[in-house]
Amino acid sequence: QVQVVESGGGLVQPGGSLRLSCAASGIIFRINVMGWYRQAPGKERELVAVITSGGSTNYADSVKGRFTISRDNAKNTVYLQMNSLKPEDTAVYYCHADEVRPGRVFDYWGQGTQVTVSS
Repeated sequence: QVQVVESGGGLVQPGGSLRLSCAASGIIFRINVMGWYRQAPGKERELVAVITSGGSTNYADSVKGRFTISRDNAKNTVYLQMNSLKPEDTAVYYCHADEVRPGRVFDYWGQGTQVTVSS
């Protein structure tokens, strides 16, 4: 079983920065894609950014140029550096990880971490 745990959320003023971290632990075969999603009140969960084990990235248009995703494969950890934060970035941010095993892919979600951008 794999556990995914986020950290680093909080309250920040508009224009500020936060860094989220997420670590996958347990008996892991191989983690392929790791990423961040967010869900604001009354809205559906949406992709923020994802990164493959090879380092390829994909970002939502709304965060391009402001957020940077990175990962440490040896630690099965993914980071999200968020700069120039806006009130509309307020949401619960969830970490996601795909574990690849022979013949199957398992996906895991963290419990979420609240990010609030407000003055």
